[in-house]
Amino acid sequence: MSSSYSNYTNSPCAACKFLRRKCTSDCVFAPYFPPEEPTKFANVHRIFGASNVSKILQEVAPHQREDAVNSLAYEAEARLRDPVYGCVGAISVLQRQVLGLQRELEETNADIMRYASCLGGETTSVYGGRRG
Repeated sequence: MSSSYSNYTNSPCAACKFLRRKCTSDCVFAPYFPPEEPTKFANVHRIFGASNVSKILQEVAPHQREDAVNSLAYEAEARLRDPVYGCVGAISVLQRQVLGLQRELEETNADIMRYASCLGGETTSVYGGRRG
């Protein structure tokens, strides 16, 4: 949610509700943890702690805070799924998949080259049609 959160609603932000405190008009969490997303703050709090998140938000430039919160929320969710590696574990899995697919592509290209050389002097287009 953008930083246009209005505290004129009767509902406190997800952070204040979770922490059981009064949500004031200058609440640092309110623009980024709306009341309809309680698990977002709960996960971030569980991994990083409310005090640390508050400090991070105060140190980050206002125009970058939403991105910072989204990054914290992503990392918190990844840490809950994989407490040791977090999102680095997901990145490693994806890198291994990319390497495997690159090897498979190289093998397929080698097979195509062998097939093309078996045709003798004829060449084939990418679509298998003969050009002679």
